Amino acid sequence: MKSEMKLAILSRAPRIYSTRRLYDAAKERGHEVHILNTTRFNIDLSPGSPNLQYRGKSLPYYDAILPRIGASITYFGTVLVRQFQQLDVYTPNTANGISNSRDKLRAMQMLSRHDIGMPATTYVSDSKDVQAAIARVGGAPVVIKLLRGTHGIGVMLARDRITAEAMLQTLQSSNIDTVLQQFVPESSGRDLRAFVIGDKVVAAMRRIAAGDEFRSNLHRGGRSEVVEVTDEQEQAAVRSARIMGLRVAGVDMLESNSGPLILEVNSSPGLRGIETATGIDVAGKIIDYISSQVAFPELDVRERLTVSTGYGVAELLVRDDSEFVGHTVKEAGLRDREITILTLHRGPQVIPHPPKDCILQTNDRLLCFGNKEEMRGLMSPLVQPSRHISILPD
Repeated sequence: MKSEMKLAILSRAPRIYSTRRLYDAAKERGHEVHILNTTRFNIDLSPGSPNLQYRGKSLPYYDAILPRIGASITYFGTVLVRQFQQLDVYTPNTANGISNSRDKLRAMQMLSRHDIGMPATTYVSDSKDVQAAIARVGGAPVVIKLLRGTHGIGVMLARDRITAEAMLQTLQSSNIDTVLQQFVPESSGRDLRAFVIGDKVVAAMRRIAAGDEFRSNLHRGGRSEVVEVTDEQEQAAVRSARIMGLRVAGVDMLESNSGPLILEVNSSPGLRGIETATGIDVAGKIIDYISSQVAFPELDVRERLTVSTGYGVAELLVRDDSEFVGHTVKEAGLRDREITILTLHRGPQVIPHPPKDCILQTNDRLLCFGNKEEMRGLMSPLVQPSRHISILPD
């Protein structure tokens, strides 16, 4: 019987729990699946014919890949994933998505642009600004995070201002990049991990720290319990994953009095903890999702649509004083100016290729393709380019 899908799992650790679970889940569903060592690839960049070599031989065709890229090889791993994307092979997590989530400061910058709840966070590069920065995040106690660290390593709690200043000055003197983050007392010693696949949270667990430890990571001796996420928590988790460019992600958040606060979005979340805590076949759900999406590889819209000279992609924000407010798409006359609206974004609602009778409203965001000069002419006080939200992967 012919397999439904040919899948490559990119992993350097074929025997660890997560990789084996994904492999077994794919086999159980009748797919052809191989575990390929991420570091054994060679990338061919011949003009017009990008290709891949694996262990010195030409790589056969795959319908999809599932990246399990370790933090230590993020750069090469994302280069490899990008090459598969150039070959139109489906991946649930794009190269940009993995890069975005691995750069903690970049990830927080992206989330802050999209009005996602987060603990107050600030980045300080000069020790002279530390005292003011501590005040900006609500004062001590304050959380200090290294921008490179996993499993809770590099996350510290300074219980008073003097300690925080001393810690930051010591780290900065060693050229170690850090951020300051608000301490949320009601969630001290616990957080929530929501496992996102596509547009849903398929499983969630609450992680609770051991003893006086304020970090709740299971790798630090914490315990877990199954939890049902609220609609607000699910929306925050799914939006955060999509903003990063990920369709499979572990989203960590705090349960604060003001709602969910996103801490981190993980592009290669482990399966043992979540499956043990919830009893849910998360690996199987990942494979089923990939199988359902394999015909729709991620396209770099800017690259595909901006090859022609004079044409490009832009996003326009319709302000409340715009002449377009209250008028239909047809009345706006964009098509006459060689501009096509690809999607209209209205809050959480997405309207692909909005019909001619669709009435434009204040704060509508129009993702457009068309003549650059014509679009530049619209970037006036009436219709401003959107500066706080980006629809395309960064």
